[in-house]
Amino acid sequence: MNIKQIAKAAGVSVATVSRVLNHPENVAPKTREKIQKIIEDAEYKPNWFAQGLNFNRTKTIGLIIPHILNSTYMEIAKGVEDVALQKGYTTFMCNVEKNSRIESEYIEQLLTRKVDGIILMFSFLQEENLKAVQQDGVPIVLIGENKDIKGFNSVRVDCKAGAEGMIRNFIEYGHKSIGILYGNDPEQESHDMLEGYKEVLEENGIAVEDKYIKAVDNTIEGGYLGAKKMVADGPPRAIFATSDDIAYGVMDAIKDMGMKVPDDVAVAGFGNARMSNLVEPKLTTVELPFHKMGIYGARLLFDLIEDEDKINEKPRHITLQTKPRIRKSCGHKERIGEMF
Repeated sequence: MNIKQIAKAAGVSVATVSRVLNHPENVAPKTREKIQKIIEDAEYKPNWFAQGLNFNRTKTIGLIIPHILNSTYMEIAKGVEDVALQKGYTTFMCNVEKNSRIESEYIEQLLTRKVDGIILMFSFLQEENLKAVQQDGVPIVLIGENKDIKGFNSVRVDCKAGAEGMIRNFIEYGHKSIGILYGNDPEQESHDMLEGYKEVLEENGIAVEDKYIKAVDNTIEGGYLGAKKMVADGPPRAIFATSDDIAYGVMDAIKDMGMKVPDDVAVAGFGNARMSNLVEPKLTTVELPFHKMGIYGARLLFDLIEDEDKINEKPRHITLQTKPRIRKSCGHKERIGEMF
């Protein structure tokens, strides 16, 4: 049964049925109850897309993520979806495989589907690519940093401070030679952590040595290969990895070379992924508030959706803080912060 048939059965106009579906408070109670009974009996489901076009809302948002197999991005996505569901919205999730061309194509598809807003997670695009979208009335929010995009509402984590804290911990535990394996993505966050690493070493009178700085793929394999190269040049006493995946690879490489973590080389990661508490020894890491990033990003977006005037206001930027998770892999004997 369609809306015209419902109107005929109720003896009213199509417009009256539409008002019952969208603004029931504007219909007389007796008429409203009669139409609602027919709708329930017929198990009628309105065309949400057509309704959205009528009221300039489709109750959908787009969420663009760099890579669907990365558990970090899925935790952020859950935060976004939790808020979207509370708002009665559906989320279109788009996996761009770390490719700016695919990202641009997905944005075009989302606009064709008349989404009410878009969240870009660790975007690979330039600011000019996005300005036209928002100027057309589709709000955009960024989660994660992009040095080329500044004029949009955003949520970020202070990764530099998180890295600085972990390097200071290594020094406090007596480790004087400290290496870093930094991933090639997210680019800006990795750069920030590298800068924090260098600054803390310099503050403490420890030489920054090129042999202890390696750029690697942000994967377990990248960590494994990077650690082997670093250790071949003379192992540092500790290695900081800019992601937990890289740190897992570092730990495997150290074991395969006949050494022990943390007795020979201490290791710390970044992210506090679920597996970090399951590997042996348990991985010292920096906890990032991934779920909270998604929640805050979605709230910023819905603020823009629900009040279109805010699109033209000065962008809001939210910075979240990290938290160290001290476990056995760093060589700290007491491991006060260890989480079992």
